[in-house]
Amino acid sequence: MVESAAAATSSAALAAPALELSVVVPLYNEEASLPHLIEQLLAALRALPQRFELVLVDDGSRDGTPALLRDQAARVPELVAVLLRRNYGQTAAMAAGFDASQGAVIVTLDGDLQNDPADIPLLLRCLEEGDYDLVSGWRHQRQDAALSRLLPSLLANKLIGRVTGVKLHDYGCSLKAYRRELVADMNLYGELHRFLPALAFIEGARIGEVQVNHRPRRYGQSKYGIDRTFRVLMDLLTVWFMKRFLTRPMHGFGFVGLITLGLGLATGLWLVAQKLLLGSDIGNRPLLLLAVLAILSGVQLFCFGLLGELQMRTYHESQGRPIYRVRATLRGRPAG
Repeated sequence: MVESAAAATSSAALAAPALELSVVVPLYNEEASLPHLIEQLLAALRALPQRFELVLVDDGSRDGTPALLRDQAARVPELVAVLLRRNYGQTAAMAAGFDASQGAVIVTLDGDLQNDPADIPLLLRCLEEGDYDLVSGWRHQRQDAALSRLLPSLLANKLIGRVTGVKLHDYGCSLKAYRRELVADMNLYGELHRFLPALAFIEGARIGEVQVNHRPRRYGQSKYGIDRTFRVLMDLLTVWFMKRFLTRPMHGFGFVGLITLGLGLATGLWLVAQKLLLGSDIGNRPLLLLAVLAILSGVQLFCFGLLGELQMRTYHESQGRPIYRVRATLRGRPAG
């Protein structure tokens, strides 16, 4: 009898449909906005046909956000509260939310209520109808300060699009929808959450964009400062290198190394010829020092390329990660 009951429970669990939607929201000191955020999210999500979960990640808040999350997790059956030990940053909080989520589609948005939860159905519809792997929101009427937020964002979007090759109007909009298999292939570090479309593009994803609502901040203060600009620039260089040389680092370091080495050797031979044929004094000439530095730099860059190749092979082979992604495999039916 016990075995029959266990078998029935197991069958019911297997028959239960998997979660179709996970909404991931990183939070940092959002005590004032959190109750309104949960209320608006539940109103938007419970009207959808998909089974969903609401994954709220507290990124080491210093106010009452963790206590509020514990209270809400006991009241709201769809809520999953993830409490990080300390403040790791938005990228780490999003990664924690991705790892804790179970939905086939993952939607992300900010916790400050500037993103409108009512736009989530719009993203889901665009994801399905356009057969996209990622749909990014575009805050076409941003409610932010012109000089401190809008102008830097406009310049950043143009620069990121130019460097990565992914043309989006609004890289900084956190309201995005992803397919789970796409997120599972990406590891996040630094400030790379802003570059998720570019990382997805490297994986061969189809990317769409849709206009969404943007609201002025009503609670708390912005967490973004001028220091974040420099971190974003450094991560942009990382994404550019990954896009160009992730599976072929020797093409980057080795090429520059050979050019530098060749220039150094050519300069050195020319100085030696002057010494032997013309008897010129080359010992005190700055060009000799430049030639030596160029030769040493060229050797070092070439060695960096070799080490990068070894690291790349170790990374892919030790984890069994292929250097390609297959979207679909279609096989014809046998004759007859």
